[in-house]
Amino acid sequence: MSNSRNQLRLNVGFLLNAPVGESRVFDFDIPNIHLEPDLDLDRLTGSARVTRTAQGLLVQVKMDASLPAECVRCLNLFSQQISNEFTELYAFTRNSITDSGLLVPDDAHIDLAPLVREYMFLAIPISPLCSQDCKGLCPVCGSNLNETACDHESETVDPRLSILKSLLEKKD
Repeated sequence: MSNSRNQLRLNVGFLLNAPVGESRVFDFDIPNIHLEPDLDLDRLTGSARVTRTAQGLLVQVKMDASLPAECVRCLNLFSQQISNEFTELYAFTRNSITDSGLLVPDDAHIDLAPLVREYMFLAIPISPLCSQDCKGLCPVCGSNLNETACDHESETVDPRLSILKSLLEKKD
C-alpha cells in the first residue's frame, strides 16, 4: 500500500495571500492507499477544490474508491464501491475556527488523509451485498445459492406451529 502522507497532502501556500474567491482543484488517482491506522482503499479517485475565503481555506472533496468486502448473504469476497463528498473549512485563526477544529498548518500543507479516512468509513455500508439479487446460502447445507441449486425442503415448520399451518392449508 502507498503512503497516504504524500498523496493526500496538499501544498496550499500560494492561496494564503491570494484574493478571496481564488481557488485551485487538486485531482487524485491513487491505485492503492493505506489510511492509518486501519483503512485500505483501492482506486481512490476524485478531486479537492480549495478556495480562499475571508475566514480560511474552504476544501470541497469528492472521492470514489473500492475496498475488499464480504457479502453478508453469501459470504463471498468482492470489491465494494464507495463514494463520498464533504466540505470543511481550514481556518486562518482560532477566532474563525469551526466545529471541526481545523486550522491551516504553519507549513501550509493540508493533509486530507484523516478526513478522507473518516468520511470514507461513513460511506461503507453496514450490510455489504455483492449484488442486490444475491440469493445467499442454503440454510440446510450451506451451499452458495448463487452458484448451485439445492433440492432441500426450504420450509420447515416448528411442531408447535403445525396447527397454524394446517389452518392455512384448509383455506387453499
